[in-house]
Amino acid sequence: QVQLVESGGELVQAGDSLRLSCAASELSFSLYAIAWFRQAPGKERAFVAATSRTSSNTYYADSVKGRFTISRDNAKNMVYLQMNSLEPEDTALYYCAADRLGSGDTRAYRYEYWGQGTQVTVSS
Repeated sequence: QVQLVESGGELVQAGDSLRLSCAASELSFSLYAIAWFRQAPGKERAFVAATSRTSSNTYYADSVKGRFTISRDNAKNMVYLQMNSLEPEDTALYYCAADRLGSGDTRAYRYEYWGQGTQVTVSS
């Protein structure tokens, strides 16, 4: 069973950049597709970005396309979310999630394992 721990969230200003990290405990990390989701207060959890097991395919929500980049380092059991040109609308609790043998999916129910989240707050 994989355990996920997110880090890197903080309070920033609009236009700033931030990199989130997701550390996984699973030795067979390369068997998992990984995604980032976010949940803003009063809103449902929303897909942000996903990467396939080998990083050959990546997927993004329209709202972050061109600003966010997902990447992974299977040798370090790490996934990253580089966030540029942050906007107040990006304020949310950000979660990473793992889907064993998945190929990268935008649907939350496909992911079996979830971290506890890291808070990103963007001030205007």
